[in-house]
Amino acid sequence: MDPEAARTARESLDLAFHMSNILDTGLDRHTLSVLVALCDLGLNPEALAAVVKELQREPPTSTPLSSSSSQVP
Repeated sequence: MDPEAARTARESLDLAFHMSNILDTGLDRHTLSVLVALCDLGLNPEALAAVVKELQREPPTSTPLSSSSSQVP
């Protein structure tokens, strides 16, 4: 990506993140970046929004790690 395109992409993400904060979406910059990239790949933005809302509504699940999965071979 050339420097001008990178700067434009960064500015666009900054603007989207600012709007996201104004709308109090609770999305961090990385998550918003992933969602924008998925839209760029052709995923339906309304479907992505529905998934994000559903995931935000669900309480976090705590899955304990087994001792075998936390060891490095």
